[in-house]
Amino acid sequence: MTSVLKTQPWDVHRLPSAEGKSFLVTGGNAGMGYFVAEQLAGTGATVVLGSRDPAKAEAAIASISARVPGAELRYVRLDLADLASLKTSVDALELDRLDAVVHNAGVALDHPPRRETKDGHELMLATNHLGHFALTRWLAPLLMAAPGSRIITTGSFAAKSERMDLDDLQSTHDYRPKRTYGRSKLAQMLFGFELDRRLRAAGSTTLSVVVHPGGALDSLTPSRPPVHVRTTGERLRGLPMGALVQGKEAGAWPAVRAVLDPDVRGGQMWGPRVFGLRGRPRLEPVWDHLTDATTAARLWAASCDLTGTDPAFDAAFGPT
Repeated sequence: MTSVLKTQPWDVHRLPSAEGKSFLVTGGNAGMGYFVAEQLAGTGATVVLGSRDPAKAEAAIASISARVPGAELRYVRLDLADLASLKTSVDALELDRLDAVVHNAGVALDHPPRRETKDGHELMLATNHLGHFALTRWLAPLLMAAPGSRIITTGSFAAKSERMDLDDLQSTHDYRPKRTYGRSKLAQMLFGFELDRRLRAAGSTTLSVVVHPGGALDSLTPSRPPVHVRTTGERLRGLPMGALVQGKEAGAWPAVRAVLDPDVRGGQMWGPRVFGLRGRPRLEPVWDHLTDATTAARLWAASCDLTGTDPAFDAAFGPT
């Protein structure tokens, strides 16, 4: 009788070893990025936290180290809203190769006025999309040096109901913070899928994968003092929402699986299992508007223009 080997279900609490590998998590000092870094640190990998604030990065490293004895952790100063600083940040990594980057850092503004970076770009688009776009270009040699490396782009459920307006990409004429945020995350996701198409065309082994955390609330997130402290009142107020959404610890699961699971493929999207809002990570059908290759290509060209990036930088991932 022929035996059939069954693949074990992915266990978010028993991650495979990644000893000897190096991962970069942008915004790894707080929020969901912190939990991505904490979970990856438990695999034996070297985890680098990208952060604008060295003090907050050190606090996050201390918190993770207390929970993950022997964790290999570092931080690099990283300001995605300052395009001119990104090459210096990549140089400061002092790595020969990078096995994965999790594009996680983000800004969400709730109220006007519209804000710009010193480069003159709308702040949410600049931080959430343009900074990660340009960072990928500078990371290309390190990622190419690691066969099968992965670029994980963190989108948002907020992007599901949005559509790109390429004629007003920076919300100059019609600024509504929540919509601008949703479109900045949509831009990230379109970038992730367009990058996959270009990597495949270049014959690269690097994978581009898109993830989203579903509904991830602070009130459902376990405390990690001093990085995050959840009061008893907040926990109790958040309990009714626990049937629909989840905390940021669980919100990190799709990104962590996208980094580690050998069965993950480029061009996939991973999100929470239950209605895309909560639960363990699963492969999710790509939303229809994320398959629009024409819009994605136009966004790519606009992003190159705004960041001063070579439109063909994806060729750097190809075989040498």
